[in-house]
Amino acid sequence: MARLAFSARGGRGGGFKSPGRGGRGGRGGGRGRGGGTPRGRGRGRGGARGGGRGGARGPGAKVIVEPHRHGGVFIAKGKEDVLVTKNLVPGDTVYGEKKIEVELPAPEGSANPIQKVEYRSWNPFRSKLAAAILGGVEKIHIAPGKRVLYLGAASGTTVSHVSDIVGPEGLVYAVEFSHRSGRDLLNVAKKRTNIVPIIEDARHPHKYRMLVGMVDCVFADVAQPDQTRIVALNSHHFLKTGGHFVISIKASCIDSTAKPEAVFASEVKKMKAEKMKPQEQLTLEPYERDHAVVVGIYRPPPKK
Repeated sequence: MARLAFSARGGRGGGFKSPGRGGRGGRGGGRGRGGGTPRGRGRGRGGARGGGRGGARGPGAKVIVEPHRHGGVFIAKGKEDVLVTKNLVPGDTVYGEKKIEVELPAPEGSANPIQKVEYRSWNPFRSKLAAAILGGVEKIHIAPGKRVLYLGAASGTTVSHVSDIVGPEGLVYAVEFSHRSGRDLLNVAKKRTNIVPIIEDARHPHKYRMLVGMVDCVFADVAQPDQTRIVALNSHHFLKTGGHFVISIKASCIDSTAKPEAVFASEVKKMKAEKMKPQEQLTLEPYERDHAVVVGIYRPPPKK
């Protein structure tokens, strides 16, 4: 089966269309995140690589669901390829996303030879992590069974998909400062028992140190001028040695007068000073304009 190709700057393919023209990263408005900075929303078209399979039920063309190379992430292949996660709470949606039901052979000994599995579509125009995956990021370090500290959880849109990915054996500590967004996050967490909602300022991790254990990965989308410092503080408290971080950087939130490339380079330099070693960087176009995701390792083991 043919794979979709990716450039260094973003993904190709189908699945979600922007409201307007394709091919450009948009500015858009949106909900506040973390400390209240508005989110951007891109324009363009997205797609992804896939890599078992099952056939979806329902009207229209048959859909095949295949595992993505990132564990816990899948591609629904139909008229258009769509990024999906396996719904931890079948029948429930979080933000009006499309559900895809697939029939798979049941395990031996089951009364019914067919079992139904439900997936939720993951919109890259509403999730920086989805945009990074469709952009071809090599590793996200979020997988089944992992413990994740999510900074800037907002209303829980992406958090819910991270909840799907880590599954019942994993855990998501979701930190959000805004009480308005926090109410939505609490409602999401009521149905998803692997989410621990924390309505607190991520600048003060000592305030929730009794709630959070050591984690495998820190994901941050706080859109604040001091966000690298915020991630470093939380990493020093909760990220295990050799653990990983994934940071979404919105250039205009840090320095609206500098070129995005210069802002990204400056933030990477700050990370290195905090014992955070960046390993990968990519922009989020066409889904978000002037955004980048940096993936790295915290306190890397010494080279032998």
